[in-house]
Amino acid sequence: MREVFEAIVLALEHGERAALATVLSTTGSTPQVAGARLLMRATGELIGTVGGGAVEQRIRTELERRLNGAAARTLHLDLGRDLGMSCGGSMDIFVEPIGPTPRLLIFGAGHVGRATAELARKVDFNVVVVDARAEQNTEARFPHCRRLVCDAKSAAEQLAPSADDWLLFVSHSHAVDAEALALFARRPHRYLGLMGSKRKIYSMLEQLLATADAPSLEHLYAPVGVTLGAETPEEIAVSIVAELIALRRGEARPRALEDSTFARLRAEATCPRR
Repeated sequence: MREVFEAIVLALEHGERAALATVLSTTGSTPQVAGARLLMRATGELIGTVGGGAVEQRIRTELERRLNGAAARTLHLDLGRDLGMSCGGSMDIFVEPIGPTPRLLIFGAGHVGRATAELARKVDFNVVVVDARAEQNTEARFPHCRRLVCDAKSAAEQLAPSADDWLLFVSHSHAVDAEALALFARRPHRYLGLMGSKRKIYSMLEQLLATADAPSLEHLYAPVGVTLGAETPEEIAVSIVAELIALRRGEARPRALEDSTFARLRAEATCPRR
């Protein structure tokens, strides 16, 4: 059991994701007792046990789902009915994700950035706000958030985005968003959300994809947010954070930028206005 706890501490110290299964209770004949634990590291390595065999195989699948963002849950397993085992007992097993609070980097301290930061903090994101405008990027407007009062280039030097980071571009300026996108789209990230009209988004992506070292934009979400008909900054924040939650919980599919998507954006951005 000690090796499981040591592995959890090590994962947290290194910012590594993991998933943990804990036997809560048992009835009848079971391969393990209450308190048994099994940890899966991000590498797939397993530490500990909740019983081996069919039980462990089922729990391994559940742990993989937690590593991919699914929420914690308690499983009730009837070993005979559910797994075809001859034990005849049952087990309640709690599976949960383990890891650091996900970091959301918000580029833009305007009305949408402020509303999104406030809501994202309430659903357990570690928020960092980047905006060079000192009068906007203040402690009063963004309490309990890390703030970088600087441009995107300076922010890129101070931050080290990882594959677990979420990036959101909602600044007041097309040029500011374009600079930040060009710098950070080439760095590791889990999510890249871009707010703006289809015309603005197409213009920025066309410029970015024309470069020699164009990024893949595999995790791009543009226009950002789920479709709610949002209009106010607070409504837009709800649509953005709803998208973040759905992705974090594994309830939404990636919207990778495919050729057809780019062609659609181009058509919608360049068609005559009526």
